[in-house]
Amino acid sequence: MELTVDKGTIHAVVGENGAGKSTLMKILYGVQQPDEGTISIEGRELKLRTPSDAIGAGIGMVFQHFQLADNFTVLENVVLGAEALHGIGDAARRKIRELSDAYGLGIHPDALVADLGVGARQRIEILKVLYRGAKIIILDEPTAVLVPQEVTELFDNLRGLTSEGLTVIFISHKLDEVLQVADAITVIRRGTTVAEVDPKGVTARQLAELMVGSELPSPQTEESTVMDTPVLTIEDTSLDNPFGGPRLLDDVNLTIHSGEIVGIAGVEGNGQAELVEVIMGMREPSSGRILLGDVDTSDWQTREIREAGIGYIPEDRHRHGLLLEAPLWENVILGHQTERTYLSGPGGWLIDASAAKKETEEIVEQYDVRTPSINVTSGSLSGGNQQKLIIGREMRRSPRVLVAAHPTRGVDVGAQAAIWDHIRDARRQGLGVLLISADLEELVGLSDNIKVILRGRLVAEFDPDTVTREQLGAAMTGADRTGESPAEMPISNPAEPAAPWGTSAPEQNTSKENGQ
Repeated sequence: MELTVDKGTIHAVVGENGAGKSTLMKILYGVQQPDEGTISIEGRELKLRTPSDAIGAGIGMVFQHFQLADNFTVLENVVLGAEALHGIGDAARRKIRELSDAYGLGIHPDALVADLGVGARQRIEILKVLYRGAKIIILDEPTAVLVPQEVTELFDNLRGLTSEGLTVIFISHKLDEVLQVADAITVIRRGTTVAEVDPKGVTARQLAELMVGSELPSPQTEESTVMDTPVLTIEDTSLDNPFGGPRLLDDVNLTIHSGEIVGIAGVEGNGQAELVEVIMGMREPSSGRILLGDVDTSDWQTREIREAGIGYIPEDRHRHGLLLEAPLWENVILGHQTERTYLSGPGGWLIDASAAKKETEEIVEQYDVRTPSINVTSGSLSGGNQQKLIIGREMRRSPRVLVAAHPTRGVDVGAQAAIWDHIRDARRQGLGVLLISADLEELVGLSDNIKVILRGRLVAEFDPDTVTREQLGAAMTGADRTGESPAEMPISNPAEPAAPWGTSAPEQNTSKENGQ
């Protein structure tokens, strides 16, 4: 594999899941050692044996999965391992505020990380790299958790960094983002560099073909399969803030029918995570009811809810979806360990490992989980293959309802298409889906109905066949309520007139400003 990056540029690296992108970046950051080859910075050959060596050489990395301690404050996370730079007190606090303000990160140094959403955690990771004075910044899927406005802001920040002579290596599966922000693009496949292209002379479809040998997938859903039978009903549900202040959820009413996909759109941190936690029994609502069919599950434990037929794809697969040090077959039974299929022995209290392994083999085959063995740890898989394992685990049970939080986050176009197909197939069989996603194309393409959440309330409802980007953007930001001009939600070429979704994106799109 070969990679040449010019100083002061944004250089994108693209490839399907398992192509070797993350391995390459780990080598550059000193986490993993190469078997052969050389690494040179400004003509000087280096041996990067540890991350400390990489940091000393001016390389910083923001990993796809966050490296944060939940029980620490932002300041404590940022200075950890870099105490010698600005101490651990007021000087460090001032530096963090300075960087946060300079790059528009909006991070308070004394905030507890456990209380912050996914988007804020991403910005803390970027802040950690800037704090250490990196000259070469590696970003692994940095926009996976961001909404379009935040993506635009991030890209502006990255251009500001490169204008000051810093270099950015940008890894993403979102090809329109790559075409928008990159100065050069390297495509890798199965551990080999297959092309280096100028973004001005290539289309997203051509990039996809270089990556996986196929065209870009479309999330478009065919004819409606919505039935009259409600499978999940949320009635007048509220969730108080344990620290005081406005409610986290405020009088939420929502019904999902058999064969229906209900999409939830909203700027990250407006109650999406809390809605999922209330449905899944992780939090008990302060008021209201949640009905699975006609059964009130509001005070049920998570295990009871899972056993009753609700599948769950968490927004953070590492924190809530997998045991990274456990083999694949053990991960397949997570959340389903009380099913008779997996039990054996006197009284049925022992896990039947052979049954779990058989199920895992079938999931690997059916969902194209690329792994050398079901006995490897889940942490050894690429992000997309981890996600396919989780989706296979949940969908194989034929759940009545699927709660899917960002189901295609951080996966390549091939895996994305496969996941969409599995969701569509289950929908045809009567599955009800609550789809929460920062990918607005995904929401519009898959959903039968879209609701917008703002400050814990469902404030608007749209038909995906007719909604425009301006309408959705105004509802998500609250601009339609304040009289302000709607925030731009550039899902397709901003030079084009506002139009409903439902048609394919243009092949050539190097001027898009979106984050999808």
